[in-house]
Amino acid sequence: MSGPRTLPHVDRVGIQERVDALAKRSIKAEAKRQGILLAISVLDLTTLEGADTPGKVRQLAAKAVTPSPAYPEVPSCAAVCVYPSMVSVALDAVAGTGVHVASVATGFPAGQTPLATRLEEVRLAVADGADEIDMVISRDAYLSGDDARVIDEIEQIKDACGPAHLKVILETVELGSYDHVRHASMLAMDAGADFIKTSTGKAAEGATPGVILVMLEAIRDYVQRTGRVVGMKPAGGVSTSKAALAVLVLVKETLGDDWLTPDRLRIGASSVLNDLLLQYAKTETGRYGRAEDFSKE
Repeated sequence: MSGPRTLPHVDRVGIQERVDALAKRSIKAEAKRQGILLAISVLDLTTLEGADTPGKVRQLAAKAVTPSPAYPEVPSCAAVCVYPSMVSVALDAVAGTGVHVASVATGFPAGQTPLATRLEEVRLAVADGADEIDMVISRDAYLSGDDARVIDEIEQIKDACGPAHLKVILETVELGSYDHVRHASMLAMDAGADFIKTSTGKAAEGATPGVILVMLEAIRDYVQRTGRVVGMKPAGGVSTSKAALAVLVLVKETLGDDWLTPDRLRIGASSVLNDLLLQYAKTETGRYGRAEDFSKE
């Protein structure tokens, strides 16, 4: 066991005031159009269902590569995110396009399988061609105060990733407070996370603006302290164009324009792309397209 834990204090009221102030920002006209295109370019288009088939994954990959055939200026998404068993299908489908393949691993979403099993799952996903691994921390270790085990497991999984980037999912809704979100963020970054990610998307709540801001401030302070750049991935609950644009505002105001790039920012989502495309069509034509004009998958 690690020694007694000293949690950082996060000012809840201050976080909420900042979130509320930034939420009032109105993004109009050309800035909105550019924001929508940027949001699409940082999406990890995701399918993580028991009913996933190779056909569904190929369809998702095609949409990630060309989100809107009607608007060729709309960029590709950053990545497709799939279960390890679907990595090779996704890789084949995005070959030569620049779209990355991310895979959830480590007993996603619960993270309750033995460490040896989780490490093997990571190695297999990378061997099949995953560029990025999205792992879940052991919440049982974290919640029992065993920070040393949390760090050790992340370090071992990072090592198993080899050349692949590691995104560490905190599942913030299970952590209980902003103080814990901040503490878990720092543990993950100290252990070598390339990105920190809010949620699996399987819990009731995920990427709330307050949680995102706490994690962004942790990244800012970590980068100032160490000089090592870490990315951010809100996931779970970013389901509307408005929510995606609000993420961009939070990132820009906390970390600056350098983080408004797929190398440093991802948004994990399955449904938000359709709303972004609908909103984009409106900026181009002055009216909303029909939802059925954009494929659901």
